[in-house]
Amino acid sequence: MGTIEKHVRDGRTTWVARWRDPAGKQRKRSFTKRTEAVDRLTAVQHALRTGCYVDPVAGRVDVAAWSARWLAAQGHLKPSTRARYAGILARQVVPRWGTTPLAAVRHADVAAWVSDLPLAPATVRYVHRVFSLVLDLAVRDGRLAVNPAVGVRLPRAQPAEKRFLDHGQVQQLADAAGEYRTLVLVLSYCGLRWGEAAALRAGRLDLMRRRLVVAESVTEVRGRLVWGTPKSHQQRSVPVPRFLVDDLAVQVAGKSADALVFTTPRGAALRNRNWRRDAFDAAATSVGLDGVTPHELRHTAASLAVSAGANVKAVQRMLGHASAAMTLDVYSGLFDDDLDGVAERLDAAAQVRGVPRVCPEGTVTPLTQRDTGS
Repeated sequence: MGTIEKHVRDGRTTWVARWRDPAGKQRKRSFTKRTEAVDRLTAVQHALRTGCYVDPVAGRVDVAAWSARWLAAQGHLKPSTRARYAGILARQVVPRWGTTPLAAVRHADVAAWVSDLPLAPATVRYVHRVFSLVLDLAVRDGRLAVNPAVGVRLPRAQPAEKRFLDHGQVQQLADAAGEYRTLVLVLSYCGLRWGEAAALRAGRLDLMRRRLVVAESVTEVRGRLVWGTPKSHQQRSVPVPRFLVDDLAVQVAGKSADALVFTTPRGAALRNRNWRRDAFDAAATSVGLDGVTPHELRHTAASLAVSAGANVKAVQRMLGHASAAMTLDVYSGLFDDDLDGVAERLDAAAQVRGVPRVCPEGTVTPLTQRDTGS
């Protein structure tokens, strides 16, 4: 419920609309016309009934302060992801929106800002996503009625073309990597993420069963190594090709169960940037694979597995994707050949079972022999 009160002071009449917010706190707003007060109170009462009420005072907090509160609440994120979000807020969001009250952020202004960002399309989409997440929290907290970043037209990001190595290229790269030969082979045939391989411990190798357990990952955040769970937050068992067993046995010989499988010559944990600079990039260049990255060896593992007959579910489990749908989204092109193989196997099975052809042989000219008119 609410009321409208008439106040006269020094010959000037004002109309005050009063109501109580969801917390029971009394709110008010003054108008020069009674119709304006009635309209405001009616809108407030409707918002209260539908659960869309927004505290007019709550939206006055500026974007910089609210972004800091949002980031502080993201304790569930991986440290590396949280650091990326913090960088985007500091470099892109706060410089433009920092002093703007939440209630003053307009959809058209967000759209104009997004279109002017001098960044690659994929990065623009990522920046917009972070800002939208900040504003989503403001909506859920009752500071905004709607998220003004929703519905903004974003630039189309072209997916990066994936690079897959064949068996011969993997072998050449591994040989060129010297003491890190086994690491290159594990990345290329087991599909581990870099942080998972760098955090792999000797006790998680079961060479009798030809399995390794991915239960930990390490990433570098602002120069500091941060240890945690894999990206999916779940451990997984990954098959090891038979030819790799002896190499891994040599790699962990004499090491305790808690010792890292792959380390620097001094026994320290590997850091991606340092390893690429000191070993990997030079090895790749020496065998004509300039620009290949460790992550592309994960793509290679998926490609080699599919070419060896692995189905999408097996590839999903090996790579640690959240779902088979995600695997298909990332590697759909690899399974085109798999579909062709399914058709060939179905055809062979049908012939074995004596399934008759609709048209007897000799009555139809094979497609490869038809005159195309050219």
